[in-house]
Amino acid sequence: MFTPKRVLVTGGAGFLGSHLCERLLDEGAEVLCLDNYYCSTRDNVHHLLGRNRFELIRHDVCFPVYLEVDEIYNLACPASPVHYQRDPVQTMKTSVSGAINMLGLAKRVRARILQTSTSEVYGDPGIHPQPETYWGNVNPHGLRACYDEGKRAAESLFMDYHRQHGIKVKIARLFNTYGPRMRPDDGRVVSNFIIQALLGKPITIYGDGSQTRSFCFVSDIIQALPLLMASPDDLTGPVNLGNPAEFTILELAETILRLSASKSPLIRMPLPQDDPARRRPDITLAQNRLGWSPRTPLEQGLKETIAYFDAVLRRGSTAEE
Repeated sequence: MFTPKRVLVTGGAGFLGSHLCERLLDEGAEVLCLDNYYCSTRDNVHHLLGRNRFELIRHDVCFPVYLEVDEIYNLACPASPVHYQRDPVQTMKTSVSGAINMLGLAKRVRARILQTSTSEVYGDPGIHPQPETYWGNVNPHGLRACYDEGKRAAESLFMDYHRQHGIKVKIARLFNTYGPRMRPDDGRVVSNFIIQALLGKPITIYGDGSQTRSFCFVSDIIQALPLLMASPDDLTGPVNLGNPAEFTILELAETILRLSASKSPLIRMPLPQDDPARRRPDITLAQNRLGWSPRTPLEQGLKETIAYFDAVLRRGSTAEE
């Protein structure tokens, strides 16, 4: 008799987590979605509630949870500056205490566990593109430190549990990811620009727009995470997951304006503290060990994301009427 894997996804009602829950269900897993809705919404997983192998649990990873599972994907943490700077102490607690609690659960039930870390561990990098061997250039006292250093501490905890207790761990370093189910008030550059363009508001560019980012569509990232989870035990990570195609912020703004047929003007604002000048992943390790590369061109992903936000805004205006 076939027994499906029992998989816990923390932060499962968030942008990435909801897509991951959906994919795992489609692959035949039994999925426990755990979230406290701090920066997520039940609406993201509403369409999954009627599926037999899906369970939604309201819980904060800063407190222990006792479940029987085979695998754990730890995605719980605010990921946009707007959200993680709103309560920086809680952000750090989520990264550190959350990692300790999920690792403790993995130790008790001997589950494999994957941590979604971030390209922010590289800070404002002195090496370009960024390989996993680069230790980073992070300001430990800045406004972004609650997230950057919290994720770095979580990586350290994962490797210590692996070495000390033999836990099978995986660490994924995610670069800028975008797509449907991002929040309109997310505060990240893709969602900001799209919302501003669709509403006809000025597009806010910080600095001169020459800083670069690499944008990866959500479906590509969600394909990579189960591949990393199922990889051989010697591949603990970290493994960079992102799109190595590099664009300036100004190029992103101009592309969104064209695809949305918006007449929004561009305005410039001062750069935020510790905003990195360049960011692009070296994904050689993921290509060689996982056989993975992103497939979605930026324009295709932006079209889908613009359509999603356009529908969200239309529903909102209809509700107001």
